[in-house]
Order: sequence, then C-alpha cells, then structure tokens
Amino acid sequence: MSDKSLPFTKAQLEAVAAQVPTPFHIYDESAMRANAKALYEAFDWVPGGFKNFFAVKALPNPHVMQALKEEGLGGDCSSYGELVLCEAVGITGENIVFTSNDTPAYEFQKAAELGAIINLDDISHINFLEDALGGKLPELVSFRYNPGPLKAGNAIIGKPEEAKYGFTRAQLFAGYRMLKSKGVKRFGLHTMVASNELNPDYFVETAQMLFDLVVELSREVGIEFELLNHGGGIGIPYRPEETAVDLAYVGSKIREAYEASIVAAGLGPIKITMECGRMITGSYGYLVGRVLHKKAVYKDYVGLDANMANLMRPGMYGSYHHVSVPGREDAPKKVYDVTGSLCENNDKFAIDREISDPEIGDLVVIHDSGAHGHSMGFNYNAKLRSAEILWSGEGQWRVIRRAETLADHFATIDFPGLG
Repeated sequence: MSDKSLPFTKAQLEAVAAQVPTPFHIYDESAMRANAKALYEAFDWVPGGFKNFFAVKALPNPHVMQALKEEGLGGDCSSYGELVLCEAVGITGENIVFTSNDTPAYEFQKAAELGAIINLDDISHINFLEDALGGKLPELVSFRYNPGPLKAGNAIIGKPEEAKYGFTRAQLFAGYRMLKSKGVKRFGLHTMVASNELNPDYFVETAQMLFDLVVELSREVGIEFELLNHGGGIGIPYRPEETAVDLAYVGSKIREAYEASIVAAGLGPIKITMECGRMITGSYGYLVGRVLHKKAVYKDYVGLDANMANLMRPGMYGSYHHVSVPGREDAPKKVYDVTGSLCENNDKFAIDREISDPEIGDLVVIHDSGAHGHSMGFNYNAKLRSAEILWSGEGQWRVIRRAETLADHFATIDFPGLG
C-alpha cells in the first residue's frame, strides 16, 4: 500500500500560499534525493558501472535537475531545449543520452557538440546523422530496439509493434554492421517498451531480452557493447492500494540475469543505464489549489482554481491522482467530481471520488504531480501556467519558477495593446 500522507501541514501550505497564490506545484526535494539514492544502491553491483539519465521531459526545471545531478544522475533528452537545459546545469558529455525521432539536423548537431550519447531511432538515421555531422559519425552510437510482438507493452505506451519508435530486430544486425563499416568503435543498445509499469518482473524480463540480444549481436556482428540502456518505465503507485516497485528486488534479479547471460558468454564488463524520470520525481510533487465553488446539480462538484492546464494527465489519459484536503482528514466523506474551469468537460481531476468534504476556500492537494505535471501544461482558454516551488522541509522552500503573467502569454503576438 502506498502512503498518501503529505510532507507538509495545512498551516505550512497556507504560509506558502500567502506568498505564492494558488495554484502551484510543490516538490519535496529530500524525498527525490533519497529515491535517487535508492535506485543507485539497487545497481551498485554492476561491473561496468550504473547511470540513470533523468528523463528531462518529466520535470524540466534546472533547480530540480541540479539537485539530481548532485546525486549522480545525468540527463535523458529528446529535444534541443532539453539539451540546453542540461548544458545550463552542467550535465554534458556522456552524462547525456539523446534519444529522438523525426529529428532535425540541428538537434543532432547540438547533441554532438555537447558530447552526448546519441541513440538513433531508425536505420535511416545513420546516414542522416553522418550528413548532419559533416560526414563523420560519433565514436559511440546506440540504437533503440523495438521488439514488436516479441515483447508486450502496457496500457500507456501501447503495443510495441504499433509504436513509432525503434529498430526491428533484423535492422539492428544490419545497422551495427553499417556502423562497424563506417569506423564506429563504441556501441550501445537501448529499449523502452513500457511506461508507468508496476510489475517488477517486467523489468527483469526486459533486461534478459537485452542481455540475450547483445550476446547474439556481439557474436554475429563481431563488436563489443559498452552500454545497455534499459530505458525508463518504472511506475509509481498513484492509487493508495498500489505498491511501489521494489528496486532492490529488480536490481538483484537483473544481476542474476546479467551473470547468467553476459558473464557466462565471456562478455563485459558492460555499463547498465536507465532513463527513469517519473519514478525519481513523480511521487514527490503536489499540485495545490483552492476550492472556489461547490455545485449540486445532477452530480456534486468541487471546483478549484487549478485546472487541466496545470495537470492534464487525468483529462488526457483518465489517470488517477489522489486528492487530499489538508486539515479535513477527519471530516465526513462525500462523493464529488473535482473540476477546473476550462471550457472542456474532461477538465476533471477526479470523477465520482469520495473525498473529505471541503469548504469553499479550503486548500486541495492533487498528489503525484512531480512528473508530466507542470511540464505538460498548456495555455488553452488563455490560462497561465503556475509557479513551481522546491520544498526543503521544516517550512524551508523557494520559488524555482514564477507563475506566468499575461505579458508572458502575449509576448510572442505582434498586436497593439498586447505583450
């Protein structure tokens, strides 16, 4: 069972809200750091070393990235802007992995300029990358493998054979032969076939698939692999009845698979990497809003000053996010739809959810917004994106992104009276 208690009190949140109006996202820094440490401890056995490239798309704030860098994390990037964020934080070189699809040349050029590990999405990208870099490939190149029907995906990422990502198995063999013929000396292999998965054995099975494949590729193509990127996808317990993935179990089982495949084949040492983002920060972010209205028609509604533009996952995916009403823990329960103010009926944080019955003016906390929360925000209905706050405990906090203003929103429009 997951713990849905809050790391701050109602009084502490009200003290923040007195200076930073709701809605805002607030992140528990110490919990994120501890979680990063736990992941590294689970893989401290890896002979070639272990690295987690934090998926920047999950929470692209340089203050958070700086804290994670201090815990040994790199950056997993898929765009020029994410590369620039890493550069600003001082995450460079092979502390970055760049995995992209439908990628313009200038993004590959920026990745190469930073010395990032470039992870190609398609066999045609080999020549495209070579052309983009003036006729020379990087020393280290990795490919993304899509196992298709050989490996099941999950509800979020879908069936691998229907995904736009990655090489087929046959293309891997052809692609590595191309790299070898073009003088590439260092090789990586990557896969990413699930998102927000809570079954720990899924990741063990994925690791076994990669290990077996790398043994076969090494023998048939005559190359040595330097790193295996197992991707991200480790989920978080959004629902109270769910249990977090046991990282120590995953690490120990992958160790068994590594020794039975890689070591037994006489290969290695090979570095193991991952690109977890949600698992690192997701559970430690909270969207804080305030009750504006209560409405009783065909259903009962609680209307907040936060809306889908601040957290789109429930409206986009039908995702569950736990709802707390600080200070009302012992209040009577009532079933509500918890809504925002967008002119869209899917602007709902919860549907038919039993929560502590709030009063108008109460704070409401939407849990687990620390990944794909603020970063997926938007400006529909001219709504403005909220502030982000880093919580250090015991009432210590700081604003790490101010809320947008109308001037920000209109800044790119050339029209009299705006901007």
